[in-house]
Amino acid sequence: MTERKCILTGDRADPETLIRLAIGPDGQVLPDVRAKAPGRGAWIGVSRAELETALAKGKLKGAIARSFKDGALQIEADLPERIEQALRQDLLSRLGLEARASMLLTGSEKIDTACRKGLVKLLLHAADAAADGNRKLDQALRVGQEAEGSDLAGIVLPVDREALSMAMGRDNVVHVAVTDSRAALRLRAALGRLESYLGCVIEAPAQAEERSSAAQGAEIAWNDASVPAPAGDEVKG
Repeated sequence: MTERKCILTGDRADPETLIRLAIGPDGQVLPDVRAKAPGRGAWIGVSRAELETALAKGKLKGAIARSFKDGALQIEADLPERIEQALRQDLLSRLGLEARASMLLTGSEKIDTACRKGLVKLLLHAADAAADGNRKLDQALRVGQEAEGSDLAGIVLPVDREALSMAMGRDNVVHVAVTDSRAALRLRAALGRLESYLGCVIEAPAQAEERSSAAQGAEIAWNDASVPAPAGDEVKG
């Protein structure tokens, strides 16, 4: 897809890493995180904190008016919260799709075995997972990736086990292992966009470089949050 320009910063980026805003039937500015709503759209690529500042200072209103060429549009005060919830739901929906396609493993014992065999492309932990359980699976991951002694580890999600369990239709999901490379890329893209909006960074650049080097044979780049998903409802979501 062609690059899009953030209406607040003027920076251009792949639309997979940005958030689209669209106009609802009542003239409200609403998040369109899957970029599927009809009509003209506007794109933003800032964190929630930056968006809240732009909203409070009137900068967002001006940018929206210029983009849609309409100064009468409604921008609700809870737009930043709506965007966060939409991004969070997009990630959970993607997890549900991949689970139904049998691209994921749950259960510590199954994940430990798959990690040690080098079959895991992406390891995820619920926000409320026990630190000891995370450490054990992270170690198994390093063994399977021949990265012992490095800080290669799973990603702690910004969602808890209850949300994961509901999204995946399974009981007590605490850890998730992704065994398909393309599924890992799709999930990492959805997660990366949420992380960026929340203003959090899962891994420092040095860690990302180390992770990429250690996982050259794992078919995916662990630190790439902007790889576009292939087309199709079951692929892109």
